[in-house]
Amino acid sequence: MRATQDVLSIWRKFDNFPMETITKAWYFQLASEFKQRTIEQMKTHRGQYGTSGNCFDLAMWLIHEFRQEKFTSYAILTPDSHVAVVALNEKGDRYLCDLGDQWIEPILIEQNNEDYTEEFMDNFFPGAQVKLESQVNSLLVTYRRPNGKESKQKYILDPISDERLIAEGEKTQRSLRTALVERRIFTDSQVIHWEFDNYISFFSSMDGKQIEKKLQTIEEWAERIGNVSGIDKRIIRNALEVYSKKSPQN
Repeated sequence: MRATQDVLSIWRKFDNFPMETITKAWYFQLASEFKQRTIEQMKTHRGQYGTSGNCFDLAMWLIHEFRQEKFTSYAILTPDSHVAVVALNEKGDRYLCDLGDQWIEPILIEQNNEDYTEEFMDNFFPGAQVKLESQVNSLLVTYRRPNGKESKQKYILDPISDERLIAEGEKTQRSLRTALVERRIFTDSQVIHWEFDNYISFFSSMDGKQIEKKLQTIEEWAERIGNVSGIDKRIIRNALEVYSKKSPQN
């Protein structure tokens, strides 16, 4: 079920990229017309500030990198407008690539491949086992946590056009709800998932969930988020100030 090396070599370029909605709050104030950044803008901002982007930014950037190496790739959506990528290797096998949800690596979704299975598997998603279930034009993923709790995600496998991807991205960049940052932390034994969501931060691993001490000020949160994500703390402070005006801290 693991991706072939040709697909992995592209995916690994993003191992240190968090998924975050910090950038869109910061950029929202700068961009007068289009809020969805171009690939060149994303690259520039990452070089200057260590930013990456939300699931639409990451999907566009990943597709760009695959196509640069002549691989077929395209975006797919979930019913709740999350976006992921399907990439085809040199043999034409399809792989689900979801940087927005911070998967550890792509996973085979080609039912006709002899390696395909619908059993629970380790080492694809931080802090959980995953199980695939192929349906008509869709894929259902079940996540099982160490405590036995399960959740599900449905992907619609019909490709969306690049034009629709940009249009859907533009919608999300204009929606400032809450600050969210997720980051994979690679250790010798496993990949740990760190998350900041609504002024709570925690680690998820195969050992369970560990909630960090709650902080009181934006300055403190910017320090913690910056230390984990690598994003410039000035950008984080600015974004958190923007979000604080949209909704109060809980």
